Amino acid sequence: MQLLLLSNSAAPGRDYLDHAREEIASVLDGARRLVFVPYALADHDGYTAKVATALEPLGVEVTGAHTADDPAELVRGAQAVFVGGGNSFRLLKALHERDLIRAIRERVAAGAVYMGSSAGTNMACPTLRTSNDMPIVQPPTFEALGLLPFQINPHYLDAEPDTAHMGESRALRLEQFLEENDVPVVGLREGTWLRRDADRLTLGGIDAGAILFRRGEDPAELRPGADLSALLREEPRFDSAAHSS
Repeated sequence: MQLLLLSNSAAPGRDYLDHAREEIASVLDGARRLVFVPYALADHDGYTAKVATALEPLGVEVTGAHTADDPAELVRGAQAVFVGGGNSFRLLKALHERDLIRAIRERVAAGAVYMGSSAGTNMACPTLRTSNDMPIVQPPTFEALGLLPFQINPHYLDAEPDTAHMGESRALRLEQFLEENDVPVVGLREGTWLRRDADRLTLGGIDAGAILFRRGEDPAELRPGADLSALLREEPRFDSAAHSS
């Protein structure tokens, strides 16, 4: 299984996907036909054109899933699938409605590359539950692709001690998730990504790295290059409350 899961698709002062261009070129090596899944945003044509422009220098032909009468059938013939960012609830709803959950799972298991950014990275997890997004629509279920046995929180933000914000920090929200679910969560800071090559999982990107949350443990800082392959052997336990009623 080949996965590249980006926290973000755009970095300040750089073109779309440019911050991860070398990693994208590496994971797409040999893949020339990519199906882009644009349903996290409303403008499917514009979004697909943006991705096509970004990947053109790599010699990759991009086709939007929305252009096919049967998007699932289009995915079944893809060498690579890229699920873009936007609203995770809208994206997951569209994936279920178009039978793309099953189609993507089967195609990736058969050897196609899966790329995700932001909401597309959320989709690689077992469930939507660690998304940052507003539920602007209601999917039939929170079940996602399950290409990994743990959760990811893209765009992870550290709490700022001098901020006037009095709401919950990202860390606190993830700790609340762990109160109800015994499932590790990797908080991917901006400019970082996870790459899976078969049974090997590594953290890449800028020095900011990531942070690993586990129930009953202090959060652990992760540096780029970290071998996280042990997470692929996790057995997630959802709806397993740590507290007694």
